[in-house]
Amino acid sequence: MRVFAALSILTIGLASTSAAGAMALTSPDIKPGGKIADEQAYNGADCSGGNMSPALSWSGAPKGTKSFALLVHDPDAPTGGAGWWHWLVVNIPASTTELKKDAGKADSATLPQGAEQITTDFGSPGWGGPCPPPGKPHRYHFTLYALKVEKLDLPKGATASLAGFMVNANAIGKTTLTGKYGRTK
Repeated sequence: MRVFAALSILTIGLASTSAAGAMALTSPDIKPGGKIADEQAYNGADCSGGNMSPALSWSGAPKGTKSFALLVHDPDAPTGGAGWWHWLVVNIPASTTELKKDAGKADSATLPQGAEQITTDFGSPGWGGPCPPPGKPHRYHFTLYALKVEKLDLPKGATASLAGFMVNANAIGKTTLTGKYGRTK
């Protein structure tokens, strides 16, 4: 019961931080609520996009931020309620204010020093672009978290769910940019 109470307090604290509008996440590649380009879409599994992560930048981190984490999730994926994890980057240094276009390469070579990528639902680390089934466009939430720790102590091979739990447990603020992507065939 204490864990749920603590998580409720954490959630309330994050909501007020976000509501204050201090943090902002933007992209020259994705406008809020806008269409994600084919350049960012997955290349495989019946999709033929460029699989290039978008450029992202942020500002307004709360006082006490010691690192950042970026989690990209599709809540509309037909997975029985779990959604689909497209990109998870943790241990982004607090001095960082952007990720360059195509920073999501699996080898992490273009990420800031110390940043780590977690295995996505595609089965490997790195950016896995949108590739929803044909039909209604899906939403893709790019959520940047300001963390109170310099480094998350995650085991090798940590799942997206474990990383998400640790990120939320250490978050002092967050901001979300949402884009949409759909396919007709």
